[in-house]
Order: sequence, then C-alpha cells, then structure tokens
Amino acid sequence: MLNYFDNKSTNASAESFNAKIKAFRNLFRGVKNIEFFLYRLTQLYA
Repeated sequence: MLNYFDNKSTNASAESFNAKIKAFRNLFRGVKNIEFFLYRLTQLYA
C-alpha cells in the first residue's frame, strides 16, 4: 500500500496473473501432475 504512494505503482499485474492461474486450474478441476501443469502455464502465459 505504501508503494503506491511512494512510486504510484500497484500489484494489479500480479493479481491478474494469479486470477489467470486460478481460472486455468479450475478449468481442469484440480491438477494431479504438477510438472505438466507448470509446463502448460509456461506455454500459455510466458
């Protein structure tokens, strides 16, 4: 919160990325293979 007043920057991009990860995880109803999940995330959002 103080960062906004000092630098006029927010964490909106990080919150947006977290929302995309949650939506992706909900799409597959849970993840069993963590390695494949991380691979797919890097392919979609990197």
